[in-house]
Amino acid sequence: KATADEWLTVARTAHKLGIKSNASMLYGHIETMEERVDHLLRLRELQDETGGFQTFICFPFLPKHTELGKEVKQTSMWDDLRTMAISRLMLDNFKNIKAYWVMLTVPVAQVALSFGANDIDGTVHKETILHDAGAQSPTALSEDNIIRIIKEAGRTPAACDCNFNILRIIE
Repeated sequence: KATADEWLTVARTAHKLGIKSNASMLYGHIETMEERVDHLLRLRELQDETGGFQTFICFPFLPKHTELGKEVKQTSMWDDLRTMAISRLMLDNFKNIKAYWVMLTVPVAQVALSFGANDIDGTVHKETILHDAGAQSPTALSEDNIIRIIKEAGRTPAACDCNFNILRIIE
């Protein structure tokens, strides 16, 4: 497993070669708040240097089926939303902040659109890995459901390609 410094070196190299990537943070397990902040600061510094990150994704740790499950509680909705908001403020140089509904649940991802997220991810046809880890969200969402969720949050849905280029605005 790569250290944080090794991971940042790989991302820096990829970005210098013109390869875009995503950044993420798994939180809510063994890290301290100071380590969360340090993680975000290091990502912001690398983004300032390379501009190569397309999006940032917050992943709450799902302890249910892990060895830490007896010691670590699931993050609260407020911790998830606070992490999202702080990420948006600290990562002011990231165009996209994703609230991944599969891990957050649909209602939390929907509210996160008012806490700094501008993306809740697209259609998923049958997610099983995170559900094996204890995710409480649906295993799939149709495009129509995602459009409804986004509109209910007072936002305008858009279809994007894998590089976050908007292909069409959905009315």
